[in-house]
Amino acid sequence: MTALPAHVSIVVPTFNEADNIPALLTRIGAAVPDGVRAEVVFADDSTDHTCEVIEKEAAHCPFPVVLHHRPAPAGGLGGAVVEGFARTTAPWIVVIDADLQHPPELIFELIARGESAGTELVVASRYAAGGDRSGLAGGYRKLVSSSSTLLATSLFPRALSGLTDPVSGFFAIRRTAVDRAAAVDEGLQPLGYKILLELAVRCRPRGIAEVPYAFGERHAGASKSTAKEGVRFLRHLITLRTADPRARAIVFGMIGLSGFVPNLALLWLLTVTVPGLPYAPAEIIANQAGLLWNFALIDSFVYRNQRRHHRRTARLLTFAAVGNADLVARIPLAALLIAGGGMSPLPATALSMAIVFTARFLIVDRWLYRRLRARTTPTAAPAAVPVPDPAKPVPDPLG
Repeated sequence: MTALPAHVSIVVPTFNEADNIPALLTRIGAAVPDGVRAEVVFADDSTDHTCEVIEKEAAHCPFPVVLHHRPAPAGGLGGAVVEGFARTTAPWIVVIDADLQHPPELIFELIARGESAGTELVVASRYAAGGDRSGLAGGYRKLVSSSSTLLATSLFPRALSGLTDPVSGFFAIRRTAVDRAAAVDEGLQPLGYKILLELAVRCRPRGIAEVPYAFGERHAGASKSTAKEGVRFLRHLITLRTADPRARAIVFGMIGLSGFVPNLALLWLLTVTVPGLPYAPAEIIANQAGLLWNFALIDSFVYRNQRRHHRRTARLLTFAAVGNADLVARIPLAALLIAGGGMSPLPATALSMAIVFTARFLIVDRWLYRRLRARTTPTAAPAAVPVPDPAKPVPDPLG
């Protein structure tokens, strides 16, 4: 007999959460309203015995439990969530942490809110009226959370409009929104544990609602929030912000300007330590310091997801060749504009710099770091199944 499709898929990313699994599954089971079919998908990166505990507890659950242990933790927690999405079957997907700081009892309230409001994304918010973040341990974590929220909303004011907690790890999203992101550009590219930010920016859900909640204390285990995750978050923000070519060009230019600092520093050092060194070779040598600086930042942050097209050495050499060609091309181009175009030196120099910069950006952006386009067709979304209001349980319409 074929199992009926689930109404709600609950994705739980886990990393060494063995002590939390029994309580989590028990509370989810108690929260499932009558007539609602739920499934739980664990996307696991654990190095302890979490998988064994999940398998043991799954045998006693009244709903299907899927365990996916990843061979490599690519993309961190966000990568685990996306791999969990691929193993779900329901029209609504809920993401929740395993540490019980997110109350499982709220899962079906999120779904009910999405159904009543007709939205594609419902976020459990610590910052909405009635919410509480007291479960964040210490002033440091509260500061990090507040700063992350402020930075994200500042960089994406339109995409995150209406969201008070864009870095929440507890939310419900319709499969239609997830499939839409997979069908365009490069799909989802999570990095670290702020998967909601990735979904809100790339999926552009049609309608967002929030449900306030009290962020609880961790049930067991240790927090996964570290300085390394903070760096990942910043890299993720830059990657998302530079998905638009115009934004990439601006960041590209800003990084290029910052390259003058190591360039001038090395030029000064050469003129001090090597008396009599002519200016031209000194400037050529110093220019390489600026190029290395620019390459390191651009390669690591702006084009993090396009680096697979060439080996790092090949990327560096090509980037350096383009940068040095820039140096060679500017002077004759400016001279041509002055002699042939009748321009004065200052506007001719400015125009030549703009032309050369545009050409350099296009070569790096469209050739050196070719941006892939997804060629796969998204899987068809399951037929929508009405999700009962948890306050008014109804019988299963399919019997």
